[in-house]
Amino acid sequence: MRNAVGWFEIYVEDMDRARAFYEAVLGVTLQHLPDPNADAGVPAFAMWMFPVDDDATGASGALVKAQSVAPGMGGTLVYFSCDDCAVEAGRVAAAGGRVERPKMSIGEFGHIALAWDTEGNMIGLHSMA
Repeated sequence: MRNAVGWFEIYVEDMDRARAFYEAVLGVTLQHLPDPNADAGVPAFAMWMFPVDDDATGASGALVKAQSVAPGMGGTLVYFSCDDCAVEAGRVAAAGGRVERPKMSIGEFGHIALAWDTEGNMIGLHSMA
């Protein structure tokens, strides 16, 4: 049996700006992924992957800049796992984003915070503490 989510993509307009936002807020370093179409001479994607640990639960994903997809609120909300989501939410404004909802309890399921990134995407931050 597999977890329901195996991968996610967050679409961006400005990769440098988006990458700086997520690295600052989450305190991670993203890894460049090569464009699978580069050999064909038709650059289609710019991708930077979030850290992944194959032995841990959860899914990884990437920031993606593609001509065919625009960022923004579109029905998908990615929640990033945190030790204390208030810490990451506290980094959002300095990284160029905006907190929509500060840390709040969701009962036995822990806490969440909601924020807008620099590209107009809403993201979630989740922690048990």
